[in-house]
Amino acid sequence: MAYKVKVEGNESFELAKECVNSVFLSTDIPIDSNARTNDAGATMEITGKILTAVDGDPFDSTKNMALWSMVPAQSKDCYRKVTVEQIVAGITKRKYVFPNAFVVAYTERHGDEEGVGNFTLVIKQKKDKMAGLIVEGGYAAE
Repeated sequence: MAYKVKVEGNESFELAKECVNSVFLSTDIPIDSNARTNDAGATMEITGKILTAVDGDPFDSTKNMALWSMVPAQSKDCYRKVTVEQIVAGITKRKYVFPNAFVVAYTERHGDEEGVGNFTLVIKQKKDKMAGLIVEGGYAAE
């Protein structure tokens, strides 16, 4: 099983497949609602490893997530298109597209014994662009 994570914007990047460990998607509906509301949102949490670039790798792709998380809200580049695909045995099990995603939280953890760091990226889809969110799956991977 592998995850393909692609972030598109002024500074587009892809995470190496070896980096991503898990993806968690949730739909956010206000708790105090007695009926379906127009205030629903979507959140995605991506976790994985920070690997050192070796053997001619051009760069550490996870560094770009840290830089994106620091883009100020006043910049239109804080919103980017994020595509996540879960690929199992050559089949795209799930494909999520957040066309207007922004970073809610980003953390990195590094230890002096492991040699590998860990990251957690939490993104949300802009609420007024929820209609553009895509969830697909069940077809051959590209």
